[in-house]
Amino acid sequence: MDLENLEFICDQKLRSSVNRACYCGTCRTGLYYESERVPPGGSEGSFPQETPDKPSDEEATVGDKPESQPIRFGWVKGVMIRCMLNIWGVILYLRLPWITAQAGIGLTWVIILLSSLVTTITGLSISAISTNGKVKAGGTYFLISRSLGPELGGSIGLIFAFANAVAVAMHTVGFSETVRDLIIEYSGGPLVDPINDIRIIGVITVVVLLGVCVAGMEWESKAQILFFIVILISFVNYFVGTVIPATEEKQSKGFFNYKADLFLSNMVPGWRGEDGSFFGMFSIFFPSATGILAGANISGDLKDPAVAIPRGTLMAIFWTTISYLAISATIGSCMVRDASASLNDTLLSNETAGCEGQACRYGWNFTECYRAGDCTQGLLNNYQTLSLVSGFGPLVTAGIFAATLSSALACLVSAPKVFQCLCKDNLYPLIGVFGKGYGKNNEPAWGYLLTFFIAVSFILIAELNVIAPIISNFFLCSYALINFSCFHASVTNSPGWRPSFRYYSCWTALFGAIISLVIMFLLTWWAALIALGIVVFLLGYVTYKKPDINWGSSMQAGTYNLALSYSVSLTGVEDHVKNFRPQCLILTGPPMLRPALVDFVGTFTKNISLMICGNIIMSDGKNIQQEERTSREVKWLNKRKIRSFYTSLSGDNLRDGAKNLMQATGLGKLKPNTLFMGFKGNWQEDLPRNMDDYIGTIHDAFDMNYGVCLLRLTEGLDISTKVEAHVNPAFENHEATETEKKEDSTETIEDMCSSHLVDEQASSIFQGKQGKKAIDVYWIYDDGGLTLLIPYLLTRKKRWRQCRVRVFIIGHQDTVEEERKEMLSLLSQFRLDFHDVIVIIDTEQAPLSENVKRFEDSIASYRLNDGLRDEATVQELRKDCPWMISDREMEQLKQKSERKIRLNEIIQDYSTEAALILVSLPVANKDSCPSGLYMAWLDALSHNLKCPTLLIRGNQQSVLTFYCQ
Repeated sequence: MDLENLEFICDQKLRSSVNRACYCGTCRTGLYYESERVPPGGSEGSFPQETPDKPSDEEATVGDKPESQPIRFGWVKGVMIRCMLNIWGVILYLRLPWITAQAGIGLTWVIILLSSLVTTITGLSISAISTNGKVKAGGTYFLISRSLGPELGGSIGLIFAFANAVAVAMHTVGFSETVRDLIIEYSGGPLVDPINDIRIIGVITVVVLLGVCVAGMEWESKAQILFFIVILISFVNYFVGTVIPATEEKQSKGFFNYKADLFLSNMVPGWRGEDGSFFGMFSIFFPSATGILAGANISGDLKDPAVAIPRGTLMAIFWTTISYLAISATIGSCMVRDASASLNDTLLSNETAGCEGQACRYGWNFTECYRAGDCTQGLLNNYQTLSLVSGFGPLVTAGIFAATLSSALACLVSAPKVFQCLCKDNLYPLIGVFGKGYGKNNEPAWGYLLTFFIAVSFILIAELNVIAPIISNFFLCSYALINFSCFHASVTNSPGWRPSFRYYSCWTALFGAIISLVIMFLLTWWAALIALGIVVFLLGYVTYKKPDINWGSSMQAGTYNLALSYSVSLTGVEDHVKNFRPQCLILTGPPMLRPALVDFVGTFTKNISLMICGNIIMSDGKNIQQEERTSREVKWLNKRKIRSFYTSLSGDNLRDGAKNLMQATGLGKLKPNTLFMGFKGNWQEDLPRNMDDYIGTIHDAFDMNYGVCLLRLTEGLDISTKVEAHVNPAFENHEATETEKKEDSTETIEDMCSSHLVDEQASSIFQGKQGKKAIDVYWIYDDGGLTLLIPYLLTRKKRWRQCRVRVFIIGHQDTVEEERKEMLSLLSQFRLDFHDVIVIIDTEQAPLSENVKRFEDSIASYRLNDGLRDEATVQELRKDCPWMISDREMEQLKQKSERKIRLNEIIQDYSTEAALILVSLPVANKDSCPSGLYMAWLDALSHNLKCPTLLIRGNQQSVLTFYCQ
């Protein structure tokens, strides 16, 4: 977009602004560009186009009816409050006092600070990632997948959505515990039994919460604000209660207000039960710190996620950490670990003999219940101690209800929205229905239903201490990948990594990832293995499927860095014969039009060496839409699972284009050394100049030190004529206007055929197993070993593994056995497992007359018929036709011509049933052998062979060695 259009849009957007500042989605103040923002609907650095049917708010008239817009939240309401509510969950009210009694105030603070360390580092990482471009719906999954790619992003998206669904059950069970205790307290007994009461109440509760979610984000947000206010009131009520003098009834339950010695007594651990260990307490507490992603999970519902997520998340972590530390210290300073709740357990005098426990100093003797282990009150025995300490117990109960329900509600919203984004990306099968949204906020109704059923299944466990450790590992796994995402994006030095949030470090992110993994195994090693196993399985599935998506992930940047680093390092290493690989440049044209050639070369180069498909585009200066073609060819190669590069180059003719390709293709040591072409089967019908270019390309390849391979099939390699029967140009653009047809007139039948074959993969003879056939190698000339190396590489592949290799050499009748043994010894020293060596002794015989006649007929149109005139006259006659053959040249090269014909007869006798024939490609002096005669030699050598034939010649560089150094 030019500057005039940009100024016009800015003026239309803010015509009433005093500063006339541009605010097009990428500008803040004045006319400058902020590269971190990507405008809606555009790519980085672009600006949205103004559309007349959607006027801006300033341009709308008073009488216009405003369209229904989705609800959007700021950083306080959308992130901070939501995160704080999710962190202030069931663990705070119902397990923090118990954890304080078990671990002591000191270790409880360590647990809290260690959890806060992990969440703070993760918060910094999530802030950096979320400010590196426009954040859409999908929350944690969106951030990880767009940073690390679909492989890790998809797996962690499923795990995180599942963990949030299980967290719904955890918070709902905490709420149900409190309701059950109230029922028992006021009715004298449970409805059914303590466990089933939790199940019944939990299922009813999650049904109500599901109704609130389905009602829409606006209702859910209003409910969260109400819950936040109730929790703050309960906190004030609790802290006021700690300074109100304890009544005798409260003292019997272990509450004695602030006592210095009580604080010191509760500073040290008092482990009890199976969970009585540091990591046992950590596994139960850590889920309370996992709410830091509640705001990021609804990134699609935020006004400005890049600002709201870092600010709201970090503020939430700070204030909740302070509250956890304060409540842990105050409750540990006010209550003893064990109490009986019996008013008769007071000490009648100051005599404390036989009295055990801290309460003895305050006039109470709880020794009997302590020794019997049946104390019902105190920090270790009553989960509802915060209600006991508070000034007005029902307010804390209301806080418990608010904390548990708000956390459950936040998780019930987060899980479907994360899962919805995952489903829309189509990374996994059979889950697309959950990606469909409804209403103005695109609510994932089916995702809510799935989350509901998962939550109900875990609510049936009805044990908070069992559910909490289950989700700890899944959240820690998510945090590890979030931190690794930030680290990886930083160290790859990608220019696209430009987060506007600067207060992070790649090394702290790496530390956060490592410590998260370590804690996973220290908590529950088997659960950690399960979580990582699920990640690896899902990662492997997406890697195998290779979805057709490109998010510009840091994995791509890392791959580029590694490739660049290794490529540069290779340039300083001298070539060694042991490391020789046939790095192939294949003149395929559009690869899908010569699938057999691509499949053959791809068979032995896959995971071994370099393969480049080259396309020489004969252009007349018009636009050839090279980018579109390249994308189409690469798509075809990937779909066919061919590990190859593709490059195209425009040229006036085949020879010039091929010469430029051979000179320019490659990078450092990753440069082709072998040229592959299809055999020119129509050389007699085509223009002689095209045949001359073909032969000239072979000579140029040898001059540039390339090996040359020509593949010939009986049915030919080019399938474009077959496809034309299925592609009717008259119907391809039947909806196009006359103008469009004129503009598209440059599209050739070849382009149409290529487009047709992108989705419909044509089969070739090299795609199936070759069985127990033979690979026959006619090693006529020593070319450095390339003729022997190619069949060896083929037999290492599954499709060719059962084939045996037969080596044919030319010998003399008197020394057949000696030459055979010598060749077997040579093959053994080369460590080639070829045991069939056949010595040909009749190559000097004259060929059949009908074959000679066929050869002469094939070159009749290329004869000068000059009658053995002198050289100067011959050169004058073929001044404009260098491919023509003089009578003198025919006579001089007659013996060589007959030898090619005779060798073809021998090949037909020996190799009628072979899977592949490899024949040494003859090399001719381009000054003494015209291209017409050389082309006839190649044709005669491979004529009438019913199986695939490869004319091959190395560049005399040794590719096989006897030695180990």
